[in-house]
This record gives sequence, C-alpha cells and structure tokens, in this order.
Amino acid sequence: MLDLHRLRLLRELKHRGTLAAVAAALSYSPSSISQQLSVLEQEAGVPLLEPVGRRVRLTAQAEILVAHTEAVLERLERAEADLAASLEGISGVLRVAAFQTAALALVPATLTRLREAHPGLRVEITQTEPETALPALVARDFDLVIAEEYPDDPAARPAEIEQAELCRDELRLAVPRSALRRLDGPGASLERLADHPWVMEPAGTASRRWATTLCRRAGFEPDVRFESTDLLLHLRLVEEGHAAAFLPDLVWDGRTASVALRPLPEEQGVRRLFTAVRRGSGRHPAVRAYRDALLAAAEARTRPRMWGGGGRFRGWERPPEGLD
Repeated sequence: MLDLHRLRLLRELKHRGTLAAVAAALSYSPSSISQQLSVLEQEAGVPLLEPVGRRVRLTAQAEILVAHTEAVLERLERAEADLAASLEGISGVLRVAAFQTAALALVPATLTRLREAHPGLRVEITQTEPETALPALVARDFDLVIAEEYPDDPAARPAEIEQAELCRDELRLAVPRSALRRLDGPGASLERLADHPWVMEPAGTASRRWATTLCRRAGFEPDVRFESTDLLLHLRLVEEGHAAAFLPDLVWDGRTASVALRPLPEEQGVRRLFTAVRRGSGRHPAVRAYRDALLAAAEARTRPRMWGGGGRFRGWERPPEGLD
C-alpha cells in the first residue's frame, strides 16, 4: 500500500524542485526527506528519482504517481470543504497572497467585511507577485491568490488551479508635468515619449512584457532607467519628473490623481484581476466568504478623479491652470 504522506513528499519535490526546498518548506531535514522517498520507492517497486548533476529529477513512474496524488489531494480538498460546510459559523485560518495594488486598494476593505461577518475566521495576508504566488498556491503555501492578467498575455491555467473573475482595472499612461506639452495638440500619441525615461516592473513580469509591447507597437524601445515592483515608487518618480509610467486605477483607490493620466488604446488599456485556489477548495466556506467580501470591495471601488481628459491619444485637454 502506498503511503499518502510519502506521496505528498514526492509531489512537493516536483513543485519545489530540490530536496532542500522541500525540507525547508516542511521543516524536515533533507536526509529525512530522502529516506522517506527511498521507502516510497520500495513500496512502489520502481525507481522514482534519478540523479542529474547534484540534483535529482522524477522518473516517468514518479510523474504517474504525482498525477494520482494530485487527484487524491483534490478529493481531500473537497472533503475538507464539505466538512467545514457542515459546521455552524466560519472559522480557521485562510492564507491569502495578493500583489501590491490589490493589497492596498481591496484587501483592507475585504478584511473589514470579514471581521464583521465572520469574526472566527483568521485571514493571513502576504504581499507577493502572482509569478511567485501561483506556484506557491499549488505547493500549498497559500489557500487563495489574488492575481492579474495583462492584455495579450494570458495567465497560465494549471490543471491544479481554479480561477474566478474579480474585476477589470483600467491602465493609464502617467506622465510628469514637464512632459505634458509633448502630448498636446492633434494626433498626440505614445510615440512622442520615445526618448523619455521610463519606470517599469522588472523584466520577466507580465506587466513588463505588456508595457514593452505597447511601446514597441508605438514604434520605439522604451528607455527603462528604473525597475521596481513597487508601483508607489513608480508614482513617486512620475511626480518628481524623473520618468513616465503605466499605472492602474487601483493605485489611486478613488483618490484624486496626483499626476497627469492619459487613457490607452481601448483594447490594450485594461488588466483582468482574478482569484485562484487549488482545485477542489473553491467551495470551502472560508474561501467563498473571502471571495464574496473581496468582490464586494471591488464593486464598491471608485475610479480616480483626474484633471485633464479627452479621447484616447488625441484631443486631450490641457491641465488646469498651474499644472502645465
């Protein structure tokens, strides 16, 4: 009989990559993990690991076992959800990962709603980017992830994950006051900022891919002088006149924008926000309660108040007196 605990260790190895990472995540020693997997090999009667340099990788037979383990764990997720649904009240711990703007604009209001409706539920929030959070969700480090998807850059949809729509968030060009005159007049377009410094998220992120593609479609390679995942730093650099940026409406959380904002081409100017959970856990009462409160917070948000305006990339108004 195959032991489920050891099968989970094998699954952890697939998702985390090394024995050391599995040991660190589960508070075991690497030698203990290795011993347990050796016992699993004896139970299975086939080799499960093969050396590759200083690391190991799963054999084809190990991949088969992991696939079955995923199915078993999904059923266990459903069992936990059904068990929790049979109880009165919602309690326990829900571990949530959220990227920065969602954490700032949506999470506090969500927690307020949950505190009032479900005081027995403990919600733990970690701010981290989707590129890190989604694999960690599959590895069971989180129970729910708030993630984003940019135009023409669809998010991966692993079989182990269930997604649910949250909201749409408009993306806008943010420019320093010193650059506004470049965008005045008929036919104004993004290409007028071809030689202007930019701040963007690091290479490899979905936001960076989208922003770079948008600039290239306008006919130029952006001069990215500043890189950060902190959009508040992006905003500060625009405010001080050091860079142009692309900022989502969630940055403002309904407040008046402190920099000049210009809309982007309609098909490129909106990102999709969604929540992700492991397959089988979507009907857990704590997950459902958090998703409901989060959706209510998203629906209650307001658009930023802006000076200036006009159409998309042409016919823009000049800013109020004193801001040009």
